[in-house]
Amino acid sequence: MGLHTGAQLAKTKGPIIDPANLKVVAYEVDGPLLDQRPSFVRIADIREFSNIGFIIDSSDEMIGVDDVILIQKLHKLNFKLIGLNVIDEAKRKLGKVSGYNLNTSTFAIEQINVDRGIIKSLGDHELLIHRSQITEINDSAIVVKAAAKKLQVAEKSEKLEYLNPFRSVTPQLDQQESNPPTELA
Repeated sequence: MGLHTGAQLAKTKGPIIDPANLKVVAYEVDGPLLDQRPSFVRIADIREFSNIGFIIDSSDEMIGVDDVILIQKLHKLNFKLIGLNVIDEAKRKLGKVSGYNLNTSTFAIEQINVDRGIIKSLGDHELLIHRSQITEINDSAIVVKAAAKKLQVAEKSEKLEYLNPFRSVTPQLDQQESNPPTELA
């Protein structure tokens, strides 16, 4: 969404993640109003985000692949976190990345969700692995510390929506509460 026009400028296609530090540096966007393909919105250019989307100043904030060297390198690298194998230091397969939790103030990936597969999921549904447990990220897998301590098993949780305190809607009052108090003489 553009702050100046209030209109939708584009839709996000996916994040551009730096595998060196597991931070989202930009989002690839697509839309009919874009001059360059592929186009990106840098995290630094996002003014606000909520359940309605990202808000930037204007379409001038969108950049092409050759405008920022880091984004050009990461786009060519084509790193996809979802679906990447997860193994421990002993080369035992733990599963595949099915999602991640993002720190919304730094856009750093704090935890990865690991789908255990059919057989292993009979006991444990999903693993949550904190970024501090990751020892290496390569082209084929994420390597995590061997399970000296048991990895945390995740329960299926509901997705929480980000609530922007500046855009919250005032709740409706009950009929009893909406009657003004009577003055005492």
